[in-house]
Amino acid sequence: MSITDVASSLLRCEETFSACLARINSVVLQPLLQSGSFEQAKFFLLLNDHFQVIWDLTEENYRALKQTVTETETASVHNLYLAWKADLFLDAYIQYFSTFASCVVVQGFEHAARNKSEVWKSHKPSLQQLLEDFSPDTSNAVSLHTVLHKPFQDHLQQYSALFSKLEEIKTLGPDKEAIVNASRQFAKLRSFISQALDEAGLTRNLWKSLSHKFTDVLCTPERRLLEDSRNLSIFSSTGRSDRVLLFHDILVLIQGSSLQSFDLKLVWVDETSKETGNHTLRVRTPEEEFFLLAKEPESRAVWKWKLSQAVRQALNGKRDFPLWSHTGEGRAPPRCRFSTFTFRADGRLKGAAYDGEWRLGKPHGKGQLTWPDGRNYVGDFKDGLEHGFGICLVPHASKDRYDCYKCHWREGKMNGYGICEYGNEMVYKGYFRDNLRQGFGILDNTSSAKTPFKYTGHWENDKKSGYGVWDDKEREERYIGMWHEDQRHGTGIVVMQSGVCYRRAFHLDKMVGSGILLLEDDSIYEGNFTRDLMFVGKGKLTFPNGFTLEGTFTNKSSQGLHTEGILNTSGGEPDDTITKLQLGQREFPVEQRWEGLFSQFLEFVSSGGQGETEESFMGFHVQTSKELRKSQEYLYCDRETEEAPKNLLDELLEHQETEALQSYLEEALKSSLHPLGKLLKALASAFQATYGGIGANKHLLAMAQEEVKHYAKEVWEFYQGLRDLALKVNGQPLLEDTNQSDLNGPALILPLILPSFYPELLMLYMLYHEKEDDLYCQGIVDLSLFPDLKLLEFLDVQKHFWPLKDLTLTTNQRRSLIKDRCFLSATECLQKMITTVDPREKLDILQKTYEEIEKTTNRVLEKEYSLTMDDLLPMLMYVVTRASIQHLGAEIHLIRDLMDPANEGGKHDFLLTALESCYELIQKEFRLHQNWEVLQSS
Repeated sequence: MSITDVASSLLRCEETFSACLARINSVVLQPLLQSGSFEQAKFFLLLNDHFQVIWDLTEENYRALKQTVTETETASVHNLYLAWKADLFLDAYIQYFSTFASCVVVQGFEHAARNKSEVWKSHKPSLQQLLEDFSPDTSNAVSLHTVLHKPFQDHLQQYSALFSKLEEIKTLGPDKEAIVNASRQFAKLRSFISQALDEAGLTRNLWKSLSHKFTDVLCTPERRLLEDSRNLSIFSSTGRSDRVLLFHDILVLIQGSSLQSFDLKLVWVDETSKETGNHTLRVRTPEEEFFLLAKEPESRAVWKWKLSQAVRQALNGKRDFPLWSHTGEGRAPPRCRFSTFTFRADGRLKGAAYDGEWRLGKPHGKGQLTWPDGRNYVGDFKDGLEHGFGICLVPHASKDRYDCYKCHWREGKMNGYGICEYGNEMVYKGYFRDNLRQGFGILDNTSSAKTPFKYTGHWENDKKSGYGVWDDKEREERYIGMWHEDQRHGTGIVVMQSGVCYRRAFHLDKMVGSGILLLEDDSIYEGNFTRDLMFVGKGKLTFPNGFTLEGTFTNKSSQGLHTEGILNTSGGEPDDTITKLQLGQREFPVEQRWEGLFSQFLEFVSSGGQGETEESFMGFHVQTSKELRKSQEYLYCDRETEEAPKNLLDELLEHQETEALQSYLEEALKSSLHPLGKLLKALASAFQATYGGIGANKHLLAMAQEEVKHYAKEVWEFYQGLRDLALKVNGQPLLEDTNQSDLNGPALILPLILPSFYPELLMLYMLYHEKEDDLYCQGIVDLSLFPDLKLLEFLDVQKHFWPLKDLTLTTNQRRSLIKDRCFLSATECLQKMITTVDPREKLDILQKTYEEIEKTTNRVLEKEYSLTMDDLLPMLMYVVTRASIQHLGAEIHLIRDLMDPANEGGKHDFLLTALESCYELIQKEFRLHQNWEVLQSS
């Protein structure tokens, strides 16, 4: 048989079927639709629409075939409209029979036959012509059912027969694949129709057997019954179910007059024999877990297969084609899914709607929980609980405000680092444990509160406890000291904006015992006093001039301070140990000040420092929650704005040599995504909270200085802990610091971290040395009035060192009046000292200054010459005078206190000593210069 013969057969087939469709349309559909409304009429309207589509396609195919047969001597596959447009025919028949099946399910043919019985009596002869096996006893409902599906099935069988003949033709060539594929699709279509009608019949019979109470809840036209425990026996493990029904979208358990339904998208089925013996299926849903028991392995296998395929198809959002075939073989439903569910059972999730990822019946992955009261959580879940990073909004009952928690969660509770922005404008940044603030944290209430404050310190069970710093913006004072259950308890130091500070013991937020009060004029009071600084009881007042007043003090509002005691005027002027008394070192040992902060980092190392632990410890870099309140979609956005480093531990091991290590540490400390950078950032926050602003008080310098040195030690130890962890994770033996035996770790770290603390630290040095620096500045002002030659002469610089050639003259200019020309390169070099914070770099600048002086003298002497201390000091004083560095005393002492101990006794130490001598001599020269001027004038 040729393609032309097949085309001719198909033409006759389509002509016959088109005529059949015309009769069905006139005899059945049109009378049915034109005879008024009746129950389920909408399905027949939809059925008619699909019928018309099939009829149009049949007519189109007929016309194309007729043109091919009449105008073409030899037809080709390309002339077969049915083969090349198979998808259109398939879709039309699928839509038609899907609607037809819905009519069967809702008993549409019975309703139509019963309500339109008079119509069908007049059309019965016509119906008899359409059906070969029609008999007078055949009911109208059966007749309608048959006439509206059997001709179509018969015609599809003819299509399949013609495609089989086409496949046998050997001259098809490359077009054979299209013919074979179309043939297979039409075979699947016939299977689909058969299965769809079987499912529809089973579903219709089920609805007839169930009470109205159940059908009102379960019955929908699209729902199909896939299996019934009365047809294939299976039982529920709890004994609460006498019937199990599997539909294409839900699983139903019926007992007595009650039922439970489970959305198949959220049903997980596994074979198990541990809990209940053989032939058991475990079914997990969001709120229930139960077992299905089968008596025979075959029954369990069929139920397992049908359940799995139904779940998979429900997740895909469409049925297989055909409905039951080998298409889905081997494709089990995924364990992880995405779906929406509203919890109904009692518990913390009652009424909450979850939208997100699931695993084995529980929220797992990323999702969003929304409660009826407005609470909202968006983030990570694990085994049904909030776990990982998440953002939770909790509304206030009375106002349009929210508490926003941006935290790491563990097993449903906040654990790890978090940022919480409360509806009352307070902000907490720190660590949590079991929903409570625990460890180091900062609570800030300074934005718009009536009583603004800020607390930086340790927390325990959601209360301030341990060492912490409290800023009271209303009273303009800062408390540095110990806390217990939200109250000042233990030793504390209070620093005021005015410069006054005092040390007292506190008990449950009240001052007890005597203390020491340091006043802004350098007077010192030792004894009892009130929070308003009124002297009470026995005490001793030491004045700046050394006088002391010791006795009993009282304060009366009308009479002021009243004292009964002894005034001692014999004492000399007090030394620095009194006027610059240092607080905090003895009261708060440096190792104990920020234990809560360091413990978080030690715990990070001890717990492995990777994966979830790293995420919990580091927290996330998210924007302010004001944006979150505007758009909930924002909560799904990327959490990090800075590119995360590659594997932390692997990278750490790649930089063990000294130079590489220093470079690595420098970069790590700058990165807020590196644990070392996280530690430095936390330390900087604590340091600024203690010594910045109100805390800038000269009596805290020693405390701050030793704290910075201790930070360097702690950072180095933390780095060593990370290094050892990296070695352990990579299976390498721990080092005994043989590669770094000559390396002073804290000395390496100190200059790297110093920039984070430098502004506050330098301010403390400036306040501490304020009087000396004022005297030095007055000396500089006076000495700067000298021309170069007079200044060199005044400072006793030997004349053969004077760089006279540098004194270039202009018209009408006298050499004796020229200023700022001698040792100019050394002066410019020394001025760079204030441009860096690193003590090492400052010492390097000092050495370069010395080298510039030496170069100048060598140029003047026209030979190499080694300067002695006696030679150097006058010239260095000249350079210091011309450089006019403000706060030089603060700079010198900062360098001295923080420089590497390895430099002690070396050249850097020698030059720093020379600079110190210059600083002290300039202070003395201020008075000597006045006497020298008197002598000159005489």
